[in-house]
Amino acid sequence: MNGRPQRLPDRRTVLKGTALAAGGVLLGGLIGLTPATGALAAATPKVYTRTDWKARAPKNRIDVMAKGPTHIVVHHTATGNVSDTSTSHAAALSRSIQRYHMDHNGWSDTGQQLTISRGGHIMEGRDRTLQSIADGGHVVGAHTANHNSHTIGIENEGTYSSATPPAALMRSLVDTCSWLCLVYRLDPDEAIVGHRDYNSTSCPGDKLYSMLPQLRKDVASRLREQLSHLGRVSGADLSLEQLPTYPVTPASERVATFYHGPALGDRDASL
Repeated sequence: MNGRPQRLPDRRTVLKGTALAAGGVLLGGLIGLTPATGALAAATPKVYTRTDWKARAPKNRIDVMAKGPTHIVVHHTATGNVSDTSTSHAAALSRSIQRYHMDHNGWSDTGQQLTISRGGHIMEGRDRTLQSIADGGHVVGAHTANHNSHTIGIENEGTYSSATPPAALMRSLVDTCSWLCLVYRLDPDEAIVGHRDYNSTSCPGDKLYSMLPQLRKDVASRLREQLSHLGRVSGADLSLEQLPTYPVTPASERVATFYHGPALGDRDASL
């Protein structure tokens, strides 16, 4: 998991040399379209913006890289497994996380790029995240020590050491990971990891971590559906079966005393 990440092939490999007409679609990238418009719109989940949840402005300008992330890191918030599934609660959770990260940790902004509430509401996290995804770039966060430059972090509300995440949360996690894999041309079997795969931590909890293999399968299934749809729109042959194979993902999980884990390291350039 910690080795040099692998990427999906370029469009010539994926499409077996088939030339795309101007305005056509290639795997995980678009010509003349953005994730918010055109053929990819159906693959883009509803994400509440920072304006929606009344985020504070960051203390400093957030770093944005032109190159997209290589891995999606799944976290849990290590907060209570509440029964409130409302949008207003999800907004309050985002404000609470941002307040802790900025006022207690001293960071420029909230650390993660996206947050999913127990009600399945997807919230934009760090400033400029949605715009950077639309542009195929990467907002540098503060969620996985020494790996923030190449990972996008998803905080999932709750504590999942033994409890099972709600179905609504998992559905939104599948939607979110599918969207990110499509935009950034990532293979879910290689790209989706848990925080503990990079840092010494029990995050995202033994239960949620044990569900990552099924999450990868569900995301792959969703990608096949999305690629089929995009293929019909573009007139191109797009399928997961055309993609290269990747190393086997870990079959066993590490168990450790609960600790959310380091979010910043010596190799991270900014807060």
